[in-house]
Amino acid sequence: MTALLFSRAGAALAGVVVVLGLLTFSYVKAYQAGAAAERMATLNLSVEVLRERNATDDQIRNLDDAGLCAALGGLFADGTCQ
Repeated sequence: MTALLFSRAGAALAGVVVVLGLLTFSYVKAYQAGAAAERMATLNLSVEVLRERNATDDQIRNLDDAGLCAALGGLFADGTCQ
């Protein structure tokens, strides 16, 4: 067994194992980095949507009854709202 470790075939086998280990490690790290980037993008999008929703809520909260009716499309041609 020790003869195989010190032979050319053993060195080649050890080289293949090391290369496969490095490739596996780099694949796992790249996958984790991509997953983290995707989570960050999703979180940023969620925060932006919440900010827009809060701005819309503030605008609607400040409307009076007629303004709210108009914003919802309830005005008729004569200007009344029902």
